Amino acid sequence: MNMGRNIIAIVISIAIAQAAGVIGSVFTVASVQTWYVDLVKPDWIPPSWIFGPVWLLLYTLMGIAAFLVWKNRNVLGARVALAVYGVHLVLNALWSILFFGLQSPGLALAEIVILWTFIAATIYLFWKVSVWAGILLVP
Repeated sequence: MNMGRNIIAIVISIAIAQAAGVIGSVFTVASVQTWYVDLVKPDWIPPSWIFGPVWLLLYTLMGIAAFLVWKNRNVLGARVALAVYGVHLVLNALWSILFFGLQSPGLALAEIVILWTFIAATIYLFWKVSVWAGILLVP
């Protein structure tokens, strides 16, 4: 594959990952200054301003990892890994919808257990296709 196609593919991979973050942020922004402020939170919770830059970085790393797996899509298990990754992205966006959009910590807690399972599965499956892809998902 030539470099031009790789650049296009990595941009698309990052854009897909960021789209999941954008969908979640639409529901987050509306609640973070109102409903979320009134929640009782532990003392160790990071300040609100840190979440935007951190999530931007994390979704970028996810996109790069997906690109590395896509680039090795002929390796046994790569297509399954990408399918599981797709479900993982949907679950990531869904968590924000449940927690911030529906303002339902209980539903979000139940969903996050499923999300963690898919995160672990995605890391494992990506690692089998590309060690670097697995490593990029660890944060």
